[in-house]
Amino acid sequence: MTAEPATPLLDTVDTPADLRKLKPAQMRQLADELRSEMIAAVGQTGGHLGSGLGVVELTAAIHYVFDTPRDRLIFDVGHQAYPHKILTGRRDRIRTLRQGGGLSGFTKRSESEYDPFGAAHSSTSISAALGFATANKISGAPGKAIAVIGDGAMSAGMAYEAMNNAEAAGNRLVVILNDNDMSIAPPVGGLSSYLARLVSSGRFLGFRELARKFARRLPRPLQNAARKTDEYARGMAMGGTLFEELGFYYVGPIDGHDMDALIPVLENVRDADEGPCLIHVVTQKGKGYGPAEKSADKYHGVQKFDVVTGEQKKSAGGPPSYTNIFAKALIAEAESDNRICAITAAMPSGTGLDKFAQKFPERSFDVGIAEQHAVTFAAGLAAQGMRPFCAIYSTFLQRAYDQVVHDVAIQNLPVRFAIDRAGLVGADGATHAGSFDVTYLASLPNMVVMAAADEVELTHMVHTAAHYDDGPIAFRYPRGSGVGLDLPAEPERLEIGKGRIVREGSKVAILSLGTRLGEARKAADELEAKGLSTTIADMRFAKPLDEELIRKLIASHEVVVTIEEGSIGGLGAHVLTMASDEGLTDGGLKIRTMRLPDAFLDHDAPDKQYDLAGLNAPQIVDTVLKALRHNSAGIAEASA
Repeated sequence: MTAEPATPLLDTVDTPADLRKLKPAQMRQLADELRSEMIAAVGQTGGHLGSGLGVVELTAAIHYVFDTPRDRLIFDVGHQAYPHKILTGRRDRIRTLRQGGGLSGFTKRSESEYDPFGAAHSSTSISAALGFATANKISGAPGKAIAVIGDGAMSAGMAYEAMNNAEAAGNRLVVILNDNDMSIAPPVGGLSSYLARLVSSGRFLGFRELARKFARRLPRPLQNAARKTDEYARGMAMGGTLFEELGFYYVGPIDGHDMDALIPVLENVRDADEGPCLIHVVTQKGKGYGPAEKSADKYHGVQKFDVVTGEQKKSAGGPPSYTNIFAKALIAEAESDNRICAITAAMPSGTGLDKFAQKFPERSFDVGIAEQHAVTFAAGLAAQGMRPFCAIYSTFLQRAYDQVVHDVAIQNLPVRFAIDRAGLVGADGATHAGSFDVTYLASLPNMVVMAAADEVELTHMVHTAAHYDDGPIAFRYPRGSGVGLDLPAEPERLEIGKGRIVREGSKVAILSLGTRLGEARKAADELEAKGLSTTIADMRFAKPLDEELIRKLIASHEVVVTIEEGSIGGLGAHVLTMASDEGLTDGGLKIRTMRLPDAFLDHDAPDKQYDLAGLNAPQIVDTVLKALRHNSAGIAEASA
């Protein structure tokens, strides 16, 4: 006789309130169903897989024990939030993840009351949770704040800055350290789970408070000795001394996939009168899905994939990615110059520096999630005569802006900034868009800022940066593949501050910075078909400007349009400033600037994002025609 299949539990859970109706013994089945649902959904949409699989049990247990959304659950980074979204009323939309109009791949305040704080950059959760907890303490409102932070995010100084100030929040703050690399924890097992339950229990905490009261009556030297004895005794057994010194009560390590261990510890911490508490949970990235368990890196972020085989759907063949082109060009430079070294902040494969590290391990440095340190480290290398390339995504370089200003630009040190993911980035949305780097870099004295129009130009710019020792220099390039050009056998060393004419015309001039050059060419074809002779200039440099070229184009054309994949304050603003300073528009010339709108654009396919931003060929044509009509009307009015 065959056993009856278990009744599905996930179908009965729409919100955490439904989850809390289950019995503890049912939570294992619930977690298994939740994991299966997540795998099926990401198989259809692509996205971040391994991190979410690793926190299935932890996420379910937190919502089961704590009173969310009154208790604020804050995920660090947000990659791991897919199970959380399924449990908080969004299961019916989970197959819209990272699609236009669908769910964000990260936590997002506007999406749900269960997302109290948006996150996509690392190491922010403890600071935010401290803010929630302290606000509740001040107002007397109920509710705790729970921050879930991965061990990788603990490499960023911001996490420790927050922990250093956390004691004031009291027992309203709970930090859960999700250790999925076993970089901190000793092996976990029955003994460590037992110890975790013991030291988080009310009986132990009550005894500890009695001991403290007794110790307070002792002379001060004995008080200090008693305190240290308590901390170090638990520290030797459980590894929590560092966190105790930062003001946290440490519990762990415990098995993050064992519901029988997780739920009692979370309940004890929820009910404790101790100060801020840190629970050390050990998990396995990709847990419960064989292909992801065997290859955590490969399954961190995935394309759509076959759930049965784990095989990811390959994108159509085409040109190599800009990231790979950068890596190849940098390796070629390093082969002939042993002063060249490379720095990444926890993104070796994302920036292509994993390939550089294979070739030159002694000159490759992964500093972890520490962009500020990466930039100042590069400044130190440059000051000692090295030629450092600091390869960081545009959106993450924002985190190190003070170091770029203070440690690099003011001292005029020749740090080379390779800025990946410039412009709009598709499915990762606003949090990862490289919208602002030209604006925030080109405003700095001493800084040279380049933008590659295609893979050939990127190769030239790597070579140019390698040989530029007069100060800091940056070059930006987008996510995705090149346009299919053959790479040069020998790269060209570009003249600093000089652009190039790629098409000659007489009436309209399009000044392009970056990879909008392809759209500019399409627009020029359409304008020519309308009888409007069009020049295209690839400016190459946002700073210094090619002032000679700009003067020439302004003097010989009726309309000048600038276009770039960045926010206001970039190329267009610098061209307008120059034209204004020199009185170049006094004759009635029409200058129009095309750049990203003053808005954060949601995730979608990149082409759709650029359509929404108004930076594709049809919008370029429309901008030119409107400028010409306005000009003609003005001339006619003046004649009348």
